[in-house]
Amino acid sequence: MDSQIKVLIVEDDTDFSYLIRKLLEKQGDIRIVGCAVNENEAMKKAKEESPDIVLMDLHLGSSSSEGIQISKRIRIETDAKVLIFTGLNDPETIMKAAREAFASGYIFKNQMSFLVENIRAVARGCTAQEYLIATSALSCLSEAEMAVFQIMMGKENDLRSAPKTILNQRRTILKKLELDNQKELEHVFHMFREK
Repeated sequence: MDSQIKVLIVEDDTDFSYLIRKLLEKQGDIRIVGCAVNENEAMKKAKEESPDIVLMDLHLGSSSSEGIQISKRIRIETDAKVLIFTGLNDPETIMKAAREAFASGYIFKNQMSFLVENIRAVARGCTAQEYLIATSALSCLSEAEMAVFQIMMGKENDLRSAPKTILNQRRTILKKLELDNQKELEHVFHMFREK
C-alpha cells in the first residue's frame, strides 16, 4: 500500500464536500484522489483512481438507496473499502444500510472530529465495526449455511452433508447475500478467509 491513504469523496452537497476536503488535506498521510457527486462519477473514479477508502454519503439525490447500491458495487468491483458518512442519525437504519452495502464502517456527519481517525483505522485493517457489519450481513444464513460458508472461505469443517446438498446451500448463500459467485463472496468477506 502507498504510504498515503487514498480517499475518494462521494458527496452531492458541494459545501460539505469542501469542508471534508479541507479537513483531509491537512493530514500528511491522507491524499484525496477525487470527488464525485453521483453514482456514475463514483464508480468511474473508484475504478480509475484505485482509492483505499471511499467516503460515501448515503443520500445521493432523492434517497439512500443510490448510496447503498453504488457502495455495494464499489466493494464488489474494486479493492476499496467503503466508509459511510451520513447525516442520518438512526443507528438501526445506518446498520442496515452498511450491511446491505458491505461497508467497512460508518460515521455520522455530526461526528466530523472522528473522521480522520476512522479513515486511518479502516485503512489499517479490519476494525471491530467492520467485523460487526460483516457478521450482521451473515446473520441471514442458517446454521447449516454458515457451516458451508466456512467451507467456502477455506476453513476445515466436519459437515456431513451430501455434495448435492452442499452445492444447493452454496447457491442459497450467494442468493441470500445477493452475490454472483464465490469470488465476490471471498472478496467481500475477506476477513473470514482462511489464511
